[in-house]
Amino acid sequence: MINEPTVERTEGSAPPNPADRPVAAEGRRPPRGAPRPDRPKRRDVNGWVILDKGVGMTSTHAVAVVKRAFNAKKAGHAGTLDPLASGILPIALGEATKTVPFVMDGRKAYVFTVTWGIETDTDDAEGRPVATSEARPTREAVEAALPTFIGAIEQVPPRYSAIKIAGERAYDLARDGEEVVLVARPVQIDHLAVVEHSPERTVIEAACGKGTYVRAIARDLGRLLGCYGHVSALRRTRVGPFTEADSCQVAALEEAGPDGNTGHLHAVETALDAVPSVPVSRDMALRLMRGQPVILRGRDAPVEGKAFATCGGILVAVGDVERGELVPHRVFHLGGTANRPV
Repeated sequence: MINEPTVERTEGSAPPNPADRPVAAEGRRPPRGAPRPDRPKRRDVNGWVILDKGVGMTSTHAVAVVKRAFNAKKAGHAGTLDPLASGILPIALGEATKTVPFVMDGRKAYVFTVTWGIETDTDDAEGRPVATSEARPTREAVEAALPTFIGAIEQVPPRYSAIKIAGERAYDLARDGEEVVLVARPVQIDHLAVVEHSPERTVIEAACGKGTYVRAIARDLGRLLGCYGHVSALRRTRVGPFTEADSCQVAALEEAGPDGNTGHLHAVETALDAVPSVPVSRDMALRLMRGQPVILRGRDAPVEGKAFATCGGILVAVGDVERGELVPHRVFHLGGTANRPV
């Protein structure tokens, strides 16, 4: 059913004729000049939503869905998750967008499936085959090969990746048929273990640092074993301090609506879980809010490195401690608009 637009009346005017009301076809804009329903006013919402993204949804679409579910003014995500992948996608609302780099720099965990016998140009199931083999590895062979990829290693990113070459994204160049040559980059892989194995595929869990490509692990593992391979399923289970236990799904957000979603909102400072905190007085907080450094006192004050300041339990600023002073790099305006989780 199509909702009819509201027509305003001035005092003493004749009632509008229903036949004169403009009716828009479903999914189209009303005719030019026709009254339009009021859009809900965007709200100041501050915090993190840990979305359990489903397969098929892009990260950009996920941000738009969460932003609409909270009717929030500002939103962004901490680390792209491909449409083929599912799992943890941290989405920052409002002032939480200022802490996105801390989440993106955090450790990540995945569970992924390698299908053997085919290497693709994208290193996942969406690509076209570029090499095939009839050979299949045993579980013992896979487990024996995994230590090669653990620790500080050099990894060549997939041709279809967001890495820039002379200002262009590698995946754009590859789609245009251009030759893409990427150099190896240092990455840190902390953990790799076989979860399940069959002759055709192996499920592996991984824990790694920023910039690691799981697709590249599958590609290189297949080459090492002499059977080729590609990622056919991928799920991210952790990003920085956020895990599956913190997550929610799109359906739950849409069902609760903007006023009922507070329970899915995590405090802005949750992203700073690995950063020391220091309480400051109101006068110090005001200085930090003006971008001015403050002197930290007390034996528990951090000596050097990153730290964030709170006043009355509310996040004020994050910055670097240098020679006993906290130099703010980001300040937060959470006074009357901080959305605290229930």
